[in-house]
Amino acid sequence: MTYNFLIAPDFSPERFAGWHMFNTLLQRQTEAGVHLLTPSSHAEQEALLAEQDIDLIYANPFDAAKLIRKQGYRAIARPIGKSDEMVIASSAKGAIQSLEDIKAGSKVAMANNRDVKLIGLRLLEAVDLEEPDLNFEITETYQAAARQLIQGGADIGFFLAEVFDSLSKLTKSQLTLLIQSDLADICHVILVKDDLERADLLESVILSLQDMEEGQNVLKELGMPLGFEAMDEESAEFMIDLMETLLD
Repeated sequence: MTYNFLIAPDFSPERFAGWHMFNTLLQRQTEAGVHLLTPSSHAEQEALLAEQDIDLIYANPFDAAKLIRKQGYRAIARPIGKSDEMVIASSAKGAIQSLEDIKAGSKVAMANNRDVKLIGLRLLEAVDLEEPDLNFEITETYQAAARQLIQGGADIGFFLAEVFDSLSKLTKSQLTLLIQSDLADICHVILVKDDLERADLLESVILSLQDMEEGQNVLKELGMPLGFEAMDEESAEFMIDLMETLLD
């Protein structure tokens, strides 16, 4: 048996090797084939979901809500102590050096990540700005969004905090961090198809990675040193409700 395992495209490039290690360990522990899919963009992710049978997904919270409610997936695990925070940043040389400097008509560079956008818009409510006040420039990656800022092609950028933190020292020296969210309850989750054969085995292996020496090394590579904890339907619904509150 072979499972298709899709990873949301918004992880830091430095985690790429970690996901391949995770996949290899999953295969070894389950004695099953696991085919890793790492789309480079949200559009590619959507195409893969439409074209292939995807059994296992490491999904961002916004996509998780849709996959659970409409596409027959259920949550089984989430990283311990690793919430999806986001950062609003500007060019260190630009006119915007605080949230209050952001004006209507400002151009926002960001990768195609809806939950990051939702959280960013909530943070900007503090300075009376809403989505219609801003012009969004969707880039292929967060690294491309950072280049837009540095080159003066955008006024501010929305970033997944982990990706922002992983930018090179040189890149970060050319950016100003304006604000970082502090939500805690919103995170990426691992989903499985509702009727997936041997789903219990997959879940058991994922939840026990922190108990194996090899698993600990993999988790460290993924930036999730504490490992994964079980996520039940109630916890998933709570997170989805939180996402919908951000949408309202």
